Amino acid sequence: MTRSWRHWRRGEPERIPTRSTDAQDASRRFLLYGILPLWVVPGLADWWLHRRTGIEHTSGVRESAVHAAMMTEAGVPVVLGLVARVNPLVLSVMGGAALAHGATAVYDVTYATGRREVSPVEQHVHSFLEVLPLTALAFTACLHADQVRDAVRGRGEWRLRPRERPLPARYLAALAAVIGTGVALPYAEELRRCLRAR
Repeated sequence: MTRSWRHWRRGEPERIPTRSTDAQDASRRFLLYGILPLWVVPGLADWWLHRRTGIEHTSGVRESAVHAAMMTEAGVPVVLGLVARVNPLVLSVMGGAALAHGATAVYDVTYATGRREVSPVEQHVHSFLEVLPLTALAFTACLHADQVRDAVRGRGEWRLRPRERPLPARYLAALAAVIGTGVALPYAEELRRCLRAR
């Protein structure tokens, strides 16, 4: 495994045709340029709502730590989908992470509602945050239906291997910048605020 990952950027970069109306190309474009970057918008809205309700003085560090756990549950399968070959192992990790994310989200709201105001607007924002991982998983599964079939049958490759054709470095850097500034930094600020208040 180490040998194949050592040179994971050496393959010919994958090209996503921008004008193609082919269903597979359109689905891949929507996943990479729609769902993933736009996922940041409800994340930022949720962070702002936590700030507005004074999370640091109510549910505090514990709820903020739960938010970090949910970001990890969503982030691991996203990273795998971006850099690894989608095979039965990766699809299983994605499915398991989606289930874990949903369960953690239920715990998060259960914990928060007794300690701070969780408005209808915040609940609506949560609905986007809960459905987007499932949407990303569904699109990935449709794009790799042969691997879904192998996963169901217990066949195929169950090893973590880099993509044969890596995504363009500029795309990965831009997405990392969007996620870093729109998710990681705001929620790190939230956790810092909660720790200081405690």
